[in-house]
Amino acid sequence: MDDLNALADEHLAAARASAHGRSAHRLLHEEPLRQTVIALTSGSALDEHNAPAAASLQVLRGRVRLTAASGDVELGAGGLHPIPQERHGLLALEDAVVLLTAVND
Repeated sequence: MDDLNALADEHLAAARASAHGRSAHRLLHEEPLRQTVIALTSGSALDEHNAPAAASLQVLRGRVRLTAASGDVELGAGGLHPIPQERHGLLALEDAVVLLTAVND
């Protein structure tokens, strides 16, 4: 079993050392479910991309903005929000770590 706090610390350190300001680790990949820890430094982003069949975003550290045509949502540590069924992006408002849970069809 993975320790989310340890993974958050590890990948936030890796993101800070990366020229792209991000680091990710897939925790679980058992079709159709997958979970990924994603760390982003302040101002770093995941560009707009398509949504999986169903997904949620849980913030483990920091603050992020989930962007979508239907409206942006800001989330802080402990926040949990469904990923909209449309193209969306993610912006770190401060150094942040999130847990993405997705179900692919």
